[in-house]
Amino acid sequence: MSIADYEKKVEKLMDERDKLEEKCDTLPQCQEDDGCETCETYAKIEKIDQDIEELEEKIEELMGEEEE
Repeated sequence: MSIADYEKKVEKLMDERDKLEEKCDTLPQCQEDDGCETCETYAKIEKIDQDIEELEEKIEELMGEEEE
């Protein structure tokens, strides 16, 4: 995959994350102190964050290879 492909995936995941975060702000359980620990939406956001981090690492690797 090219860097552009990875960047498109990151953008798509960021959009999805933003939508979930907006939803999260409106959930009643999110008003509680420990609400995030039991929230499925928050778990999805954390998974997306992990995926984004992995993709960004791959982008950095590819950019490093191109410089050599």
